[in-house]
Amino acid sequence: MSYCLINEVDQESQYGGKAFQLGQVMRLGLPVPGGYALSVDFVEAILAGSAQALQALKKIFDYFKGDFLAVRSSAVGEDSEGASFAGQHSTLLNIHSYETTVDAIRSIWESARTSSATAYRKKMGLDLECKMGIVLQKMVQATTAGVLFNQNPITKIRERIIEAAWGLGEIVVQGMIIPDFYRIDSNGEILERLPGIKNKAIRLSKTGGTWEEDIPLHEQSVLCLSDIQLLELHNLALRCEGIFQKDCKHDLEWAFENNHLYLLQRRTITTL
Repeated sequence: MSYCLINEVDQESQYGGKAFQLGQVMRLGLPVPGGYALSVDFVEAILAGSAQALQALKKIFDYFKGDFLAVRSSAVGEDSEGASFAGQHSTLLNIHSYETTVDAIRSIWESARTSSATAYRKKMGLDLECKMGIVLQKMVQATTAGVLFNQNPITKIRERIIEAAWGLGEIVVQGMIIPDFYRIDSNGEILERLPGIKNKAIRLSKTGGTWEEDIPLHEQSVLCLSDIQLLELHNLALRCEGIFQKDCKHDLEWAFENNHLYLLQRRTITTL
């Protein structure tokens, strides 16, 4: 039963795929929100009601000193080159108390045992018994967020495809709006800017959790990323390409908190 800072994670088999990848890029200086990784055994002990594990979790929660949390899945094999698990496991955002942190961990563990997640594991030839670690991170107060692919999913050309929206990136990932679309070549030249119809945004609630905001009509088609921010995203993709295999296909989830860029998740694109 163990836990550690994310940048100290060095064993995928103990802490899961997401924690391992975030730890790797964090040690190399990429802008990952700080936090802790909980091992598979630690998660199991929490769910079993171990007093020792729950007391240790309380100490971890207190480390954040009142900051709200993002609670993310980190299953063994998740975000790997062979199996991304995109959309299969839950993420709980803006968690505000120790009690809701415990509930979030349980919810994520249960999400790995749904019929959809089990069918995915079977399809990928993986062990049907999921080993789930957890990542606890400081919640990013996202002003804009979205996804970046370093290969065009349609043409297969090596370029940056970016989709972005106001607020939290979940609104892009879940397909709830038509996001802004950007295309940048591998040298950083902006090739295309196409405004979306961003009629909603997911915002953080002051009391925990999230809510949907209706965006005024005159703001819905205003591009939400500046050229400077696009260049930062291009450079983030370059750094990921330098860390992992050069020909690796990256799917990055990112967010700007005002003008500060964070990398929230990195996985290999497995569908191209």
